[in-house]
Amino acid sequence: MVILKFLRSFGSLSLFLLLFLSLIGCNEENASPPKQEIILATTTSTQDSGLLDDLIPFFEKESGIGVKVVAVGTGQAIQMGKDGNADVLLVHNRPAEDEFVKEGYGFNAYDVMYNQFYLVGPKSDPAGIALVHTAKDAFKKIAERQSLFISRGDDSGTHKKELSLWKAAGISPGGSWYLSSGQGMGDTLQMANEKEAYTLTDEATYLSYKGKIELEILLQGDPLLFNPYGIIQVKSSSKPDLAAKLVQFFVDPKTQKRIGEFGVKEYGKGLFVPDARKR
Repeated sequence: MVILKFLRSFGSLSLFLLLFLSLIGCNEENASPPKQEIILATTTSTQDSGLLDDLIPFFEKESGIGVKVVAVGTGQAIQMGKDGNADVLLVHNRPAEDEFVKEGYGFNAYDVMYNQFYLVGPKSDPAGIALVHTAKDAFKKIAERQSLFISRGDDSGTHKKELSLWKAAGISPGGSWYLSSGQGMGDTLQMANEKEAYTLTDEATYLSYKGKIELEILLQGDPLLFNPYGIIQVKSSSKPDLAAKLVQFFVDPKTQKRIGEFGVKEYGKGLFVPDARKR
């Protein structure tokens, strides 16, 4: 009897395993082929603002191409392109972008959009930034008063812009009043908020964090604070056709319209101004 029960149980188990394996086989046969994927290396501001969460799903749905977004500073994104670890770059430091193309690492480059940088700080404004009209004078006042300033310090486009502003003001920042976060824009804004410090931020990230922090816009509108974004196809990409489609998606009139509308409902103004043009 024991042997008979065992055989019956064994038979049931075998039948179960056969059904299970046949189901796996059916699923493998019916499974969709792996989605093709490319890597977009970009600045943290496009990620932290929520723009890519708005745009990328449309591209993936229309093209069937998956996009892996790697949000780092502009300097790191460009290095990823040089190392062959990205297919497309969406960044915001024109001198570094032009050098990347000139050195032969990228092509098919376009302007995509722009906004501006803000100099933000605590409402108490200990350096009196609200009383000046240029970025040069604002940075001079911060240094003279040794008011706490938080730098991205991460070779990002914002960090590069900040360093260019210190240079324009004739100042080499340093000392206990000058701290480096080494973080993305969102984290740097939160750090400056906690320490009641000044910092330089892109417009989109600041507006998207406005309800979470108390820092105020103390300087805007200076031409030196202009913040253009560009998209570049990486020449060493192993998927040039897919990469070219992503570049064309960002400069397509439909996408440009969507970029111009992004943020209007939530913030009363668009976070980016579309301006697609071939370089």
